[in-house]
Amino acid sequence: MKAKIRWAKDNLFKGYFNSALSIFLITFFAWAFYNFFNWLVIDSVLLGDADACRQASGACLAFIVDKTRFIFFGFYPETEIWRPIIAIFIFFIITFYSRLKSRWNRRLLYNWMYCGLVIWLLMRGGYFGLVKVETHNWGGLPLTLMLAVVGMIFSYPIGIFLALGRQSKLPLIKYLCVAYIELIRGVPLISMLFMSSVMMPLFLPEGYSPDKLMRAQVAIIMFISAYMAEVVRGGLQAIPRGQYEAADAMGLTYWQKMRLVILPQALKIVIPPTVNTAIGMFKDTSLVIIIALFDLMYTTKASMQDSNWLGFSVEAYLFVALIYFVFCNMISRMGRLFEKEFR
Repeated sequence: MKAKIRWAKDNLFKGYFNSALSIFLITFFAWAFYNFFNWLVIDSVLLGDADACRQASGACLAFIVDKTRFIFFGFYPETEIWRPIIAIFIFFIITFYSRLKSRWNRRLLYNWMYCGLVIWLLMRGGYFGLVKVETHNWGGLPLTLMLAVVGMIFSYPIGIFLALGRQSKLPLIKYLCVAYIELIRGVPLISMLFMSSVMMPLFLPEGYSPDKLMRAQVAIIMFISAYMAEVVRGGLQAIPRGQYEAADAMGLTYWQKMRLVILPQALKIVIPPTVNTAIGMFKDTSLVIIIALFDLMYTTKASMQDSNWLGFSVEAYLFVALIYFVFCNMISRMGRLFEKEFR
């Protein structure tokens, strides 16, 4: 207790200015928390209709209760809602299973592939007696997770090859990689999504047109891989020159040198910016609204258009912000776990 009092005295109340500033900030945050708690808990309406919410002075949690299914799953058929629930549950299981370093091997990669296949079959259906649900009916949290996870899984190795290509001594490969990275980084993701939605069918064989989900996924992978390439390139440049020379002195080929010596060290260095890119990509999936995909943010905005529940946008945005915070915090914790294991 004495240590805490001493810490407060040294850090919060050292001098007249610091003491006045600390008292002001403590009072302000206490007042803000008190009012927010009253609005969210004490004066809120958990069960009821829109009229009851309008008469109350607190948050309309009844709106969240009424719209939870649509926010999480969009237009997915209500009778089949158990399928995306199981798919999300499988995703959490494989993520939790992957946390231990002893399981980071080729078998874990196969487990992710099997789980991805099972999730796809569950969501799409058409097999094993499951009703087929087209991708334009997918929405909410499963769609957001799919865009983010698949985008990260495919953009990471592509980014590695782009980073290696940018440092290549072969002029054609180097300039192609440089052109791709700089071109993609020079346009916003919205432009990539719009171009993939409109122009992709023009470059494919006649009669074959991928759905909007596939187009959005390709655009996200192309966009994030360019940023991932620069992240990996930063790690490659941080490796001392002596590591390259030592690998060459051992007679290793280029790919052996990269696989066994350089990349393991470089990828360890760039874990923090990689996690930062993953968090940014997870939040940027909300931009698929431009091509009318009902991701988590779009289902939230659409739920606010219900004429019976107009005027409760604050509750809706706070709810979806909490969901984004939870998943971004999970990504951040995974990153810290990787840093700890590879330290």
